[in-house]
Amino acid sequence: MERMNSLKTTNHPNTNMRGLVGRIKKLRRTRVREVVKERLREFKEFRKKKNKEWFSELCFCILTANSRAKTAISVQKELTASGFYKYCLKDIRKAIKNNKHRFYNKKAEYIVKARKHIHIKEEIVKLVREKEVQEAREWLVKNIKGIGYKEASHFLRNTGHFEIAILDRHILNVMYENKVIREIPSTLSKKKYVELEKNFLQLASKLGMSPAELDLYMWYIKTGEVLK
Repeated sequence: MERMNSLKTTNHPNTNMRGLVGRIKKLRRTRVREVVKERLREFKEFRKKKNKEWFSELCFCILTANSRAKTAISVQKELTASGFYKYCLKDIRKAIKNNKHRFYNKKAEYIVKARKHIHIKEEIVKLVREKEVQEAREWLVKNIKGIGYKEASHFLRNTGHFEIAILDRHILNVMYENKVIREIPSTLSKKKYVELEKNFLQLASKLGMSPAELDLYMWYIKTGEVLK
């Protein structure tokens, strides 16, 4: 789920936010609703998993930056939680390369470096309990190499925290095409991310759903799939 690398500012398609709201409401009356509900249930249940599984999910999110979610899923399946936890750099790099990830050298290095935060579940649970999910996101961006706001948000959503937005290229495209946002920036600074996130959160509120639920519907609109 790589970020956009171009700037769009002109000629919106003949769709608008009202049309998007209507489309999502319509999807909620189809089989997609049950798929979304099941995925959200899985995210909530993830909170009960052990630290090793949380670390595996962190590595998955490191892999999603500038790559497809399916590629990251394939790497995660090959290495398993134990592989992320204990395999050597060479073996991790090989697995990433085997699954045709373009940045296998950097990603392998980031994963190995992330092991200094191997007890990631304990750290995040404590941060969320004492502060807020946004503070946990800030901590992830500051302390985990290869994790930006989008990846940190992704990790938190996948571990059962539904209050923030995952602004990947699919979500930004749907938001732009439906006039939820006026442009897609070439890069996402913290300031720009938070600014665009406010638009996303307002849309979620309008629909009476969590940001996590809205994300899954919008991802389905763009890809025809409901992935993690």
